[in-house]
Amino acid sequence: MTVQPLSSAVAKSTGQEQGDPAGAGPPAPARTDAAPRPAGSRLRRTVRENLVAYLFLAAGVLCFALFSWYPIVRGALLGFQQVTFAQPAQWVGLDNFQRLIDDPLFLTAWKNTGYFTLLALVFGFAAPFVTAVVLNELRHGRSYLRMTVYLPVMLPPIVTMLLWRWFYDPGPGLFNNVLEVFHLPAQQWLESENLAMVSLVLVSTWANMGTTTLIYLAALGGIPGELYEAAELDGASIRQRLWHVTIPQMRFILMITLLLQVIGTMQVFVEPFVLTGGGPDDATVTVLLLLYRYAFVYNDFGLASAMSTLLFVVLGLFAGVYLRLTRTKG
Repeated sequence: MTVQPLSSAVAKSTGQEQGDPAGAGPPAPARTDAAPRPAGSRLRRTVRENLVAYLFLAAGVLCFALFSWYPIVRGALLGFQQVTFAQPAQWVGLDNFQRLIDDPLFLTAWKNTGYFTLLALVFGFAAPFVTAVVLNELRHGRSYLRMTVYLPVMLPPIVTMLLWRWFYDPGPGLFNNVLEVFHLPAQQWLESENLAMVSLVLVSTWANMGTTTLIYLAALGGIPGELYEAAELDGASIRQRLWHVTIPQMRFILMITLLLQVIGTMQVFVEPFVLTGGGPDDATVTVLLLLYRYAFVYNDFGLASAMSTLLFVVLGLFAGVYLRLTRTKG
């Protein structure tokens, strides 16, 4: 029996016997002779693997470009041209925007639109929230009342306008008949400069509050019940629970609906077009109604496009705030 020398065992453990003259660390990985793929080959392989996805994406982008981006770009270009569609368009630069500013109805339309938006926020923002809170507290008939609140949304807008025209009728109208029951004087709802805009806001609020109410109800359903139970144990009243639990938990939803409502109400058109025609004395002329007059009454599509471009910029600012808020929340 031979005893292996200590120096040979150390050399075997350090790899010297396996051709590692340095003897330091594990053996290097085996070298591969495969050359790296060129960039063109990787690109072709990526395209081939995702070809079906690219085809589906291209169809969507094409439809979006044709029906959304092209009208926006085309409309913006028309704002710098003299267009009647009876003669070739002529490039006029900023003349259409200068004519807009010189039109006395331009500022009137923006003031009326801002006034309508402000009133719509006062009535249209508070009414759905209060309605949702009340419906959420009910124990019986909640589903039936939800459907009742949403019913006006399902009515065609023109039917809603004709229905409210009868409500506002100074003769046999519903509202004046109610006032007569209480021995109050009849009102000229749509013929008075002071009441016409408020009357339009009431119509818009009644017709559109159903959707917002359902959004608030869904948000209320997502608030943990433990928060209300803890508040009740602390002796909080209904008003305190609403102020310290409900509103903080729905702060993001309230902010988003506020911005969407501003964007929607600034595009008001159907209500003044059908019920007042912009009167009395231009008290209900809005931006979109004036735009309609430029295009289809005065046949000046360049001026109408300039007006729509300005409205697009204003609404784009609110849309940017909306995207910023939603991105931050995400």
